[in-house]
Amino acid sequence: MNIITEKFGEISIDENLIFNFIEPIIGYDALKKYVLVEHSENSAFKWLQSVEEPSLAFPVTSPAFFDIDYQFEIPTEKAEKIDLHSVESLISLNIVTIPAHNPKKATINLLAPIIINAANREGMQIILSNSNYPVRYPLFKGETV
Repeated sequence: MNIITEKFGEISIDENLIFNFIEPIIGYDALKKYVLVEHSENSAFKWLQSVEEPSLAFPVTSPAFFDIDYQFEIPTEKAEKIDLHSVESLISLNIVTIPAHNPKKATINLLAPIIINAANREGMQIILSNSNYPVRYPLFKGETV
């Protein structure tokens, strides 16, 4: 299947790799279908590209790539909603904000991770309750927000 994107032009995607968001990404309630696009080979970043909106692509990564100590519990009702029963099926990503004027000031949203069940390709963004994780955590050591 081919889709048109603003960032990558026309790309070919495997329909079996489209994620269906049972609950939307915050602020994008009408958009449910996403696919991961490689930023570049061996990059710590990927793009979560909307299949339904060509202009929407979120840069995402895993905090582990940046040695960020990050652990959270998925609420049972959220895990049940995407039929997630094992950590082996979990894809966990976090949205990154990269300022155009200074990419070294990039931040990662640790408060609202994206969780995906790789087994059935269903996902959602969750907001961690009782958490001190910030929405804008500096991605690079030594940088401040």
